[in-house]
Amino acid sequence: MPTNKRESLIFTVIMCFCMVLWMSLYNVARVHGWDFSLETLAAAWLGFPPAYVVAMLLDVLVASRFAKWFAFRFLVTPGKSSRLAITLAISTMMVLPMVLLMSLYGAIEAFAHVGDPAMILPTWLANIPWNFVAALPWNLLVAGPVSRWLFRRAFPEGTVLAEPASA
Repeated sequence: MPTNKRESLIFTVIMCFCMVLWMSLYNVARVHGWDFSLETLAAAWLGFPPAYVVAMLLDVLVASRFAKWFAFRFLVTPGKSSRLAITLAISTMMVLPMVLLMSLYGAIEAFAHVGDPAMILPTWLANIPWNFVAALPWNLLVAGPVSRWLFRRAFPEGTVLAEPASA
Protein backbone atom coordinates (compact mmCIF):
# COMPACT_ATOMS: atom_id res chain seq x y z
CA MET A 1 0.00 0.00 0.00
CA PRO A 2 1.12 3.59 -0.54
CA THR A 3 2.98 5.16 2.36
CA ASN A 4 2.81 8.86 1.43
CA LYS A 5 0.79 11.27 -0.74
CA ARG A 6 2.97 10.85 -3.83
CA GLU A 7 2.71 7.08 -3.66
CA SER A 8 -1.01 7.38 -3.05
CA LEU A 9 -1.47 9.49 -6.19
CA ILE A 10 0.59 7.07 -8.31
CA PHE A 11 -1.36 4.10 -6.94
CA THR A 12 -4.66 5.91 -7.59
CA VAL A 13 -3.68 6.48 -11.23
CA ILE A 14 -2.99 2.75 -11.69
CA MET A 15 -6.03 1.53 -9.76
CA CYS A 16 -8.42 3.98 -11.40
CA PHE A 17 -7.15 2.91 -14.83
CA CYS A 18 -7.88 -0.75 -14.05
CA MET A 19 -11.33 -0.04 -12.62
CA VAL A 20 -12.55 2.45 -15.24
CA LEU A 21 -11.31 0.40 -18.18
CA TRP A 22 -13.12 -2.73 -16.94
CA MET A 23 -16.30 -0.91 -15.91
CA SER A 24 -16.42 0.95 -19.25
CA LEU A 25 -16.17 -2.33 -21.15
CA TYR A 26 -18.66 -4.01 -18.82
CA ASN A 27 -21.26 -1.23 -19.16
CA VAL A 28 -20.94 -0.86 -22.93
CA ALA A 29 -21.23 -4.65 -23.35
CA ARG A 30 -24.25 -4.71 -21.01
CA VAL A 31 -25.99 -1.95 -22.97
CA HIS A 32 -25.25 -3.80 -26.23
CA GLY A 33 -26.75 -7.07 -25.04
CA TRP A 34 -23.52 -8.57 -23.63
CA ASP A 35 -21.87 -8.39 -27.04
CA PHE A 36 -18.09 -8.36 -26.54
CA SER A 37 -17.29 -7.50 -30.16
CA LEU A 38 -14.65 -5.14 -31.56
CA GLU A 39 -17.40 -2.52 -31.89
CA THR A 40 -18.12 -2.81 -28.17
CA LEU A 41 -14.43 -2.60 -27.35
CA ALA A 42 -14.07 0.50 -29.55
CA ALA A 43 -17.08 2.20 -27.94
CA ALA A 44 -15.75 1.45 -24.46
CA TRP A 45 -12.29 2.73 -25.38
CA LEU A 46 -13.71 5.98 -26.84
CA GLY A 47 -15.71 6.61 -23.66
CA PHE A 48 -12.76 5.76 -21.43
CA PRO A 49 -10.79 9.08 -21.38
CA PRO A 50 -13.56 11.35 -20.06
CA ALA A 51 -14.75 8.64 -17.65
CA TYR A 52 -11.18 8.22 -16.39
CA VAL A 53 -10.79 11.96 -15.72
CA VAL A 54 -14.14 12.08 -13.88
CA ALA A 55 -13.30 8.94 -11.89
CA MET A 56 -9.87 10.29 -10.87
CA LEU A 57 -11.41 13.53 -9.63
CA LEU A 58 -14.18 11.73 -7.76
CA ASP A 59 -11.71 9.24 -6.29
CA VAL A 60 -9.30 11.89 -5.03
CA LEU A 61 -11.87 14.45 -3.90
CA VAL A 62 -14.71 12.29 -2.57
CA ALA A 63 -14.46 8.50 -2.52
CA SER A 64 -11.04 7.97 -0.95
CA ARG A 65 -11.78 10.46 1.81
CA PHE A 66 -15.10 8.76 2.56
CA ALA A 67 -13.59 5.26 2.38
CA LYS A 68 -10.75 6.05 4.77
CA TRP A 69 -13.02 7.91 7.17
CA PHE A 70 -15.59 5.09 7.25
CA ALA A 71 -13.05 2.27 7.39
CA PHE A 72 -11.03 3.82 10.22
CA ARG A 73 -14.10 4.92 12.12
CA PHE A 74 -16.16 1.73 11.94
CA LEU A 75 -14.16 -1.19 10.54
CA VAL A 76 -10.46 -1.18 11.42
CA THR A 77 -8.06 0.35 13.90
CA PRO A 78 -4.60 1.53 12.79
CA GLY A 79 -1.92 -0.30 14.75
CA LYS A 80 -4.31 -3.05 15.85
CA SER A 81 -5.85 -4.28 12.59
CA SER A 82 -3.79 -6.25 10.10
CA ARG A 83 -2.53 -4.66 6.90
CA LEU A 84 -4.83 -6.99 4.95
CA ALA A 85 -7.89 -5.96 7.00
CA ILE A 86 -7.11 -2.28 6.44
CA THR A 87 -6.61 -2.82 2.70
CA LEU A 88 -9.85 -4.79 2.35
CA ALA A 89 -11.83 -2.28 4.44
CA ILE A 90 -10.67 0.73 2.43
CA SER A 91 -11.01 -1.07 -0.93
CA THR A 92 -14.53 -2.22 -0.10
CA MET A 93 -15.58 1.23 1.09
CA MET A 94 -14.22 2.80 -2.10
CA VAL A 95 -16.72 0.85 -4.19
CA LEU A 96 -19.93 2.32 -2.76
CA PRO A 97 -19.30 6.04 -3.46
CA MET A 98 -17.59 5.31 -6.77
CA VAL A 99 -20.48 3.14 -7.98
CA LEU A 100 -23.03 5.76 -6.92
CA LEU A 101 -21.14 8.64 -8.53
CA MET A 102 -19.91 6.91 -11.67
CA SER A 103 -23.36 5.39 -12.28
CA LEU A 104 -24.68 8.96 -12.21
CA TYR A 105 -21.94 9.96 -14.66
CA GLY A 106 -23.00 7.09 -16.93
CA ALA A 107 -26.65 8.12 -16.75
CA ILE A 108 -25.75 11.72 -17.63
CA GLU A 109 -23.54 10.50 -20.47
CA ALA A 110 -26.43 8.34 -21.77
CA PHE A 111 -28.68 11.41 -21.62
CA ALA A 112 -26.19 13.25 -23.85
CA HIS A 113 -26.72 10.52 -26.48
CA VAL A 114 -30.44 9.91 -25.99
CA GLY A 115 -31.47 13.48 -25.24
CA ASP A 116 -34.21 12.78 -22.70
CA PRO A 117 -33.37 14.31 -19.29
CA ALA A 118 -36.28 12.42 -17.70
CA MET A 119 -34.25 9.22 -18.22
CA ILE A 120 -31.30 10.29 -16.04
CA LEU A 121 -32.82 9.30 -12.68
CA PRO A 122 -34.27 5.91 -13.74
CA THR A 123 -31.11 5.05 -15.68
CA TRP A 124 -28.92 6.00 -12.70
CA LEU A 125 -31.00 3.96 -10.24
CA ALA A 126 -31.14 0.96 -12.59
CA ASN A 127 -27.36 1.00 -13.14
CA ILE A 128 -26.36 1.10 -9.45
CA PRO A 129 -27.00 -2.60 -8.62
CA TRP A 130 -25.47 -3.78 -11.92
CA ASN A 131 -22.36 -1.71 -11.34
CA PHE A 132 -22.02 -2.66 -7.68
CA VAL A 133 -22.19 -6.38 -8.52
CA ALA A 134 -19.43 -5.95 -11.11
CA ALA A 135 -17.24 -3.40 -9.31
CA LEU A 136 -16.88 -5.01 -5.87
CA PRO A 137 -15.45 -8.38 -6.95
CA TRP A 138 -13.38 -6.77 -9.72
CA ASN A 139 -11.91 -4.32 -7.18
CA LEU A 140 -11.14 -6.94 -4.52
CA LEU A 141 -10.09 -9.87 -6.72
CA VAL A 142 -8.47 -8.34 -9.81
CA ALA A 143 -7.89 -4.58 -9.97
CA GLY A 144 -6.67 -4.19 -6.39
CA PRO A 145 -4.16 -7.06 -6.38
CA VAL A 146 -2.93 -6.27 -9.91
CA SER A 147 -2.58 -2.56 -9.11
CA ARG A 148 -0.69 -3.26 -5.89
CA TRP A 149 1.60 -5.70 -7.70
CA LEU A 150 2.30 -3.25 -10.55
CA PHE A 151 2.81 -0.39 -8.11
CA ARG A 152 5.37 -2.25 -5.98
CA ARG A 153 7.19 -3.62 -9.04
CA ALA A 154 7.51 -0.11 -10.47
CA PHE A 155 8.14 1.58 -7.12
CA PRO A 156 9.75 -0.65 -4.48
CA GLU A 157 9.07 0.43 -0.91
CA GLY A 158 11.06 3.54 -0.03
CA THR A 159 11.79 4.65 -3.61
CA VAL A 160 9.09 7.32 -3.86
CA LEU A 161 10.09 10.20 -1.63
CA ALA A 162 7.51 12.13 0.39
CA GLU A 163 9.32 15.36 -0.46
CA PRO A 164 11.48 16.12 -3.51
CA ALA A 165 15.23 15.87 -2.93
CA SER A 166 16.86 19.31 -2.78
CA ALA A 167 19.47 20.03 -5.43
